[in-house]
Amino acid sequence: MVDSKQIYDFLIKVQSIAKIGLIYSKDPYAISNYQEINDLSTKFLEEFLEVKFDRPNYFQRDIYPTPNISVRCLIFNEDKTKIIMVREVATQTYSLPGGWADLYNSAAETAKIESSQEAGADIEVTKLVALLDRKPFKNAGSVPEYMAVFEGRLIAPLHEHEYETDDVNWFNINHLPPISRKTSIEEITRLINAAKNNETIFD
Repeated sequence: MVDSKQIYDFLIKVQSIAKIGLIYSKDPYAISNYQEINDLSTKFLEEFLEVKFDRPNYFQRDIYPTPNISVRCLIFNEDKTKIIMVREVATQTYSLPGGWADLYNSAAETAKIESSQEAGADIEVTKLVALLDRKPFKNAGSVPEYMAVFEGRLIAPLHEHEYETDDVNWFNINHLPPISRKTSIEEITRLINAAKNNETIFD
């Protein structure tokens, strides 16, 4: 028997997908479909589950703005002299596997999902390396962001990755490739040092 909480959780997940689509999609037909999904899920929540939309909550994030959360993963080779980095199709620069955290996935689950999707890397998350405020590294137009960084251990050979990245490679930690704006060489160096020293860093 499905209860109202399960229905609510399902609808929130559907609506979060619609909101992401509305933000990032460029195709008019897709945007129209995402808007319809957003409107239908909102109507269902209002009329059948009696969710009130006139209070600060997920549906009105602008009332109480909070930082976005991104998740990245450090994947070392056995002697910790190399890490896996992925090249972004759009910029042809490299970053640690990762991305924005989705609703209803834990931070560690997000690290696993993003590592698989972007790097074709199935991992075991072994430790939290950092929770960093990215404000010093952001440009004026960027959203406020906290970045959670995990260390992951590769548990299987690399497999096919998805379309957002077009190269996955091991790089010596002292000779890293051109870095994406999503991270910075200063941040990555700090993260590598923390992981090698078995530290967890913050802010």
